[in-house]
Amino acid sequence: MKTTAAVLRSASGPFAIEEIDLPALAPDEALIRVAGVGMCHTDLLAREGGPRARPPIVLGHEASGVVEDVGAGVLGIRRGDHAIASFLSCDRCPNCRHGQPAYCEDFFSLNLDGAPQGSRLATDRHGHPVATRWFGQSTFATHAIVSARALVPIDRDLPLEPLGPLGCGILTGASSVLRALKVPPRSTFAVFGSGSVGIAAVMAARLAGASRIIAVDADPGRLEVARALGADDTIVPQDGMLEEQIRDIVPDGVQNCLDTTGAPAVIAAAVAALRVTGCCGLVGVQRGSLRLPSSALSAGKTVTGILVGDAVPRVTIPQLLDYWRQGRFPFDKLIAQYKLSEINQAERDCAAGTTIKAVLVPDA
Repeated sequence: MKTTAAVLRSASGPFAIEEIDLPALAPDEALIRVAGVGMCHTDLLAREGGPRARPPIVLGHEASGVVEDVGAGVLGIRRGDHAIASFLSCDRCPNCRHGQPAYCEDFFSLNLDGAPQGSRLATDRHGHPVATRWFGQSTFATHAIVSARALVPIDRDLPLEPLGPLGCGILTGASSVLRALKVPPRSTFAVFGSGSVGIAAVMAARLAGASRIIAVDADPGRLEVARALGADDTIVPQDGMLEEQIRDIVPDGVQNCLDTTGAPAVIAAAVAALRVTGCCGLVGVQRGSLRLPSSALSAGKTVTGILVGDAVPRVTIPQLLDYWRQGRFPFDKLIAQYKLSEINQAERDCAAGTTIKAVLVPDA
């Protein structure tokens, strides 16, 4: 079938709104009508070059929508279901079988290739292929073919448009706190970077009962949002002083922290600002080699890499929706809505920091 999609045709060029032809459904796939799809920093990896996510490609990997058709082998998903599309895992490797789908042995090839070997791709009006397997969904479009394993059915009484970011960005921040780091009640917590992932982590730390929550960012406007949604203290980092700024608030250091920036200097300061036995989680795309002093991990400190918050989407997303219904996890306050045709403006606003989480909805 034909769909309207935002196609990235070159790493440095704008998204182009085009009509493309989707392939026929495979037995393990579903067709969804996209209601809303978040724009995530991971989508912009296609702009950085390299072997993965090569244009022309349709990006988008945190969508909500309505299931319009299912493949012959799909179980548990039916036409008319409302669902959130999250990341894809194989369901077969040891990590998947032991409840750790975020660490699927094939995670990177399944999610970040856009056109894995042997996959069936869409075609443009000239009959040329367009990659449409980004995270098994490619949902910067009005309709998308999604691997059924990536779909999480949700209640039909929920408003669909704002829920897509629960599939990745918001999921990553919240689950990193609640599932990966297991931030305990009455503990201290700091997050470095106050974008959508970081502020989701702030809200989750408040849910976990942390007694002191610190948000760090260079943008005072984002820090205002972080404070409104649960941060007790906010810090605009000063050159070479970030550890001291943290310890001015928590002299013994923080028990847990989460870096969303990927900046080696920030990560080094975060580790230095940990208390004895403290743990630093890393979710940001790394932007260079990390070098730590030889004594950095003494006294039981740990640094751990985290993918998608250790989340199990069909377990974690319903839990976050319950918190949202209760008014305890107001992630929707981070969202600014754009039409799909406004995708380039949405990208500029996210890059400028004026929008924390852009959600694209179909044009009327």
